[in-house]
Amino acid sequence: MRVETAPDRAEAPEIVVVPHTHWDREWYLPFQRFRLRLVSLLDGVLDRMDADPRWRFTLDGQMAAVDDYLEIRPERRARVAALVAEGRLAVGPWQILHDEFLCSGENIVRNLELGMRRAEELGAAMMVGYLPDQFGHCAQMPQILKLAGIEHACVWRGVPDRVRAHAFAWEAPDGTAIRTQYLPEGGYGNAASMFGDGPSSGARPLDGGGRGPEDGASPLPGRAAGFAEAMGRWYPRGGPLLAMYGADHTAPAADLADRISAAGPGMRLDTLAGYFAGEETSVDGLLHVRGELRSHARANILPGVISARVRLKQLLGRAERLVERYAEPLTALWYDGDARTFLDLAWRRLIETSCHDSVTGCGSDETAEQVAAHMAEAEQLGRAVCDLVTAERAASVPLGSHLVFNPTPAARTGLVTVDVPAPEGEPGLVAGDGRLVPVQTLDIAPTVLDDAVHPASDLPIVLERVYGRVLFGQEIRDWAVSRDDRTLTFHVTSRADAAFDIGDVREALRGAEGEWRVRILADPRRTVAALVDVPALGLTTVTPAFGPAAPDAPVTAAENVLDNGLLQAEIQEDGTLSLRTPSGQIIEGVGRIVDGGDLGDSYNYAPPAADRLIEDPDGVRVEPVWSGPLLAAYDIVRTYRWPTFGDFGRDARSEAEEDVTVTTRAELRAGEPFLRLRVTFDNRSEDHRVRLHIPLPRRASSSFAEGQFTITERGLTAEGGFGERPVPTYPASGFVAAGGLAVLPEHVTEYEITGGGRELALTLLRSIGHLSRDRNAYRDQPAGPQLPTPQAQCRGLRTAAFAIMPYGGGRPGPDVLRAAETYRHDLLTAAGYGPAAAPPPPSRVGVAISGDGVVMTSLRARDGWIETRMVAQSDEPATAVLQGPFTEATRVDLRGRPGLPIDVHDGTAALALRPWEIATVRLRP
Repeated sequence: MRVETAPDRAEAPEIVVVPHTHWDREWYLPFQRFRLRLVSLLDGVLDRMDADPRWRFTLDGQMAAVDDYLEIRPERRARVAALVAEGRLAVGPWQILHDEFLCSGENIVRNLELGMRRAEELGAAMMVGYLPDQFGHCAQMPQILKLAGIEHACVWRGVPDRVRAHAFAWEAPDGTAIRTQYLPEGGYGNAASMFGDGPSSGARPLDGGGRGPEDGASPLPGRAAGFAEAMGRWYPRGGPLLAMYGADHTAPAADLADRISAAGPGMRLDTLAGYFAGEETSVDGLLHVRGELRSHARANILPGVISARVRLKQLLGRAERLVERYAEPLTALWYDGDARTFLDLAWRRLIETSCHDSVTGCGSDETAEQVAAHMAEAEQLGRAVCDLVTAERAASVPLGSHLVFNPTPAARTGLVTVDVPAPEGEPGLVAGDGRLVPVQTLDIAPTVLDDAVHPASDLPIVLERVYGRVLFGQEIRDWAVSRDDRTLTFHVTSRADAAFDIGDVREALRGAEGEWRVRILADPRRTVAALVDVPALGLTTVTPAFGPAAPDAPVTAAENVLDNGLLQAEIQEDGTLSLRTPSGQIIEGVGRIVDGGDLGDSYNYAPPAADRLIEDPDGVRVEPVWSGPLLAAYDIVRTYRWPTFGDFGRDARSEAEEDVTVTTRAELRAGEPFLRLRVTFDNRSEDHRVRLHIPLPRRASSSFAEGQFTITERGLTAEGGFGERPVPTYPASGFVAAGGLAVLPEHVTEYEITGGGRELALTLLRSIGHLSRDRNAYRDQPAGPQLPTPQAQCRGLRTAAFAIMPYGGGRPGPDVLRAAETYRHDLLTAAGYGPAAAPPPPSRVGVAISGDGVVMTSLRARDGWIETRMVAQSDEPATAVLQGPFTEATRVDLRGRPGLPIDVHDGTAALALRPWEIATVRLRP
């Protein structure tokens, strides 16, 4: 460990050259086309390393590049492992260089966990939190890295102006501080200019980075002196200068080692791990920077990626929730088999698509299609695992009843939607504890599915419609043939347990003549909403009964007013809503739609100079949907005329317009303190941005956004100073709150506090036609190649959903956290198929986790334990109380290494947490 002292100005500092490549796995080219280049590049690098022991190489801090290479070159695995073991090749610690704001905090942890494990399988992981190109950094990253045993971070973008030295102390909300290396004077390519003048292959270093390396001789001593002079001001205490020699998709010069040797003793080759091996880990005396790094002062952070190709954010958010909060807890608590392989594959897809050029939507159209397919694959794997577990459990649930799973770690009362038999009168349901539950009919299924006359010669063809025992999507319960009136009747139901053989039907129709009537009749069924109590992470059942129970506080819909006793929403003439709380607070104008121009690109929003905002609808109508007592809803249908496209020549929007219908479903449910909104429209325009505006109850001076294990407070402006407009648009995951109002999105969503703190704007759609534009009014330099991306115009049907919740104001507390947990995690149901006469199984609790501000982020089976992760999302210390059928508990770090045991008494364990502390606990059943 090197202790820094005041430098001797007469002695030139040592320059440590770190050869590397920054490998965007998929970007302006799709993955496989870039992989071909990767294989060629690494073939050359490894050959040079074999031939010359002086060579060192750092493989971008991400194991994905190693895995992608070895999948094509498996015969080189042993050689790669040997270079890692020798310390000449640095790999890991990440699996992928992710975007830190567009994935969940759990995704970040699993990314690090997977990358470190894969790197250690090859010999060793680089113990540096290398984050070279992320578009800003989340607040809890220092704590995440420290919990994985990493003592150094290395960053470029997002560093604020007040950082004036190469090292600073980056502090997480819980107080964890990590020594962080800033990459000044060009980021991860800051030394490329020392070795060549070649272009950077259209790489993002054009927006503040260095030039790409190229082969050939160069006046290295003079350039090295210039580098040392420029970098020296960032090293006030002296010490070796970190020279990052690399660029996007490029290899170092083939004669690099010779040129370094010729330069003399003041310059050496090393890996990034080797450089930090001699660096101090203490943060004493360093400037402390607390929280997220999203400043525009030092480099572009390209904030438009938050809202580019919004569908990718929807897909990843949905897949993450399904795997993290449904599939993993179900298998850990309620499955006797092993689904690890499926879950591991789902996590590989989630991690891969979190890449900073993948979920961001700033790649080519081909790339976006591939990313969306991988996100869908992760969701499908998660859903398949849920089906596997619930099918096993539903085998003991009587036919006609339903299994219900609660994905949250607290007992809750929530709505489920199920199909039930519909005899005469209003149906009812009995819960697992024997109580009659409130029910509301949402739909009545038709009973006559088909009734047609066929010639007897066509009956064999008609019978071909039967697949096994399935007909018209239902199962055949019984059938009858009447030769007197030449009628064949099938009775179908959702699930049947009586024996059926299509051969018997054919035999009964043998010799049929003339014309036959064929009827398919379904048992009467209704789709109902039921208000059900479910234990924490537990199971219950609902079983058909006669007569529903009445809810304690029914929801009503009358004369364009929704009311559930906790919140009232009235639809106004312009299609916006007025909210009223029980205390008498009124919020008017909720849900205004504003359409404006966007001549920017996937990286940066840029309105035309002569923008034209469309916010007043041409027409409004209101259509009732449901009237209570459990849920009530109206559809608010507004029509607009939006400009068809952007006129780049005039720096304006087109005179041509498109007719657009925007439908907003406003819904209140029993017991929920928030209004649900779902906005749907068919996007027929290009080069524009659509936002949902919500007035705030009182003027806000800041906002609070949940995401990645914390709640971040942000001001109304952003720090600028580099080459892009510092627009104060930000990401929010679980919620954004300001001025006494919280909005709960379904996925990571871009927001902005506008009107001097009086209104919250949420981006529903940003429609753009280029990956990057060389001329962008809000950014000085290109962020990539000027590649057309017509699919990024996002034409077609678009849907966005939110919940709107008034609250007391200030930093949101447990009430908003609970609401976000409820809104994003619906109860899960599965139809029972056990013996119809058997009694339903009793309700069962899984694991309960409680504590003010304590939020569970995952629960899974791991190494024979149940492992759960939680965070204290509060400014005050918290106590997490865990209850369940376990006898042993212990804390572990993010890599699963054991820490202190936790006392367990009668299935209860208590854990004291610092404000904002992330804790991982293992429980032994």
